[in-house]
Amino acid sequence: MLIRRLALCLFVALVSKSGVAGELTVEQFQKLHSELQPDNSALWRTIPWKTSLLDAQKTAAEDKKPLFIWAMDGHPLGCT
Repeated sequence: MLIRRLALCLFVALVSKSGVAGELTVEQFQKLHSELQPDNSALWRTIPWKTSLLDAQKTAAEDKKPLFIWAMDGHPLGCT
């Protein structure tokens, strides 16, 4: 499924760069958007992610659990 999504993204990018695609209708966008959404059954979706480091630290201390930090530097698509 991941390969299918990546192939679809690559196809859309190539077609849009070549000027063949034309206008993207609302229906086409909604279809693409729904196809690119991750499954609700993905395990990472069940994790109560925190966007605030202070809130996460407080929760980890209260629950006596380790704190996992996902940090990155640069463009999220690796275009740096």
